[in-house]
Amino acid sequence: MSLPDALRDQASHCKALGSPFMARLLLLLADRLNPDAPLTQRLFSWRGDLSPHGDSVPLRLAGALHAHVLRAPDSELARAYPPHEVSNEKLWGAINQTLSAEAEFLDAFLNSPPQTNEVRRSAAALPAALVVADHFGLPLTLSELGASAGLNLTFDRYAVQIGGQSYGALDPALTLTPDWTGPPPPAVPLTVIDRRGVDLNPLTAPEDAQRLRAYLWADQPERRVLTNAALALPRPQIDRADAADWLEERLSQIHTGSTHFLFHTIAWQYFPDAVQARCETAIQAAADHATPDAPLAWFSMESDNGAGGEGAKLTLRLWPGALVLDLGRADFHGRWINWS
Repeated sequence: MSLPDALRDQASHCKALGSPFMARLLLLLADRLNPDAPLTQRLFSWRGDLSPHGDSVPLRLAGALHAHVLRAPDSELARAYPPHEVSNEKLWGAINQTLSAEAEFLDAFLNSPPQTNEVRRSAAALPAALVVADHFGLPLTLSELGASAGLNLTFDRYAVQIGGQSYGALDPALTLTPDWTGPPPPAVPLTVIDRRGVDLNPLTAPEDAQRLRAYLWADQPERRVLTNAALALPRPQIDRADAADWLEERLSQIHTGSTHFLFHTIAWQYFPDAVQARCETAIQAAADHATPDAPLAWFSMESDNGAGGEGAKLTLRLWPGALVLDLGRADFHGRWINWS
């Protein structure tokens, strides 16, 4: 896939996800960007999969531009971003000027894959955890792969509003309101006794909060409100490590008296094939040793390239018993949940 094609593909996804500004921005880049400078040459000659299913180069570039807007609110580019409304010519002029003047900053930002740490994905993880709590009747030990800043590792502090009823925390730090279809999750208490995550580049330092905000689309201020509420909570421990190395060690520990709830949301696709294979081997080894007083649950919210419909597939695996539950599908940003 060429860079213009990847930009147009991402633009269609952004439009479907309710961001007309991002769609417009990416289409402008697709139509007008040229490999006439070291920064843009790097983008056009990118090695690997540029698409949303691979390295997500369009989101890296859009995140870099938004990061500049956030750090320079009086810049020409900031004055062309929402809530301001400008012509395509003025927006492109500001983008072009920024690509030249801020090339070093933008180039460094491109080095890491997108880390949106979308809080609304907890609208799927929290109900899945309620299913697990109801099934095994034990408190949870949480482990998250690709945890970024750990904003979804504190989902037990959130609530999900479904059909006029609140599920999750009694005094939530934030409330998620997805468009929900299907039966509600179990209305059971949820207790977390331990939580920990892993990421190759954990965003846990105070200055990392701005990088997280850079990946929030400028015309969706409601996402910024939720992210800020999550950032205000005490941060869980996120280890900087390879996911497979970390998981092998984490799963070697027996958590008697709690269910080990392993989960990941829109992260698996970024793991190399070898890492995925090692993770699956480690999970199966732990599953083989799961017992009723130390069970294992594996929840995933991941793209299946639309094989089962729109959005991401929700799958829950439980041991002992080797149960595989199809929980339905969810919008990639958690705006809607089709629960089964």
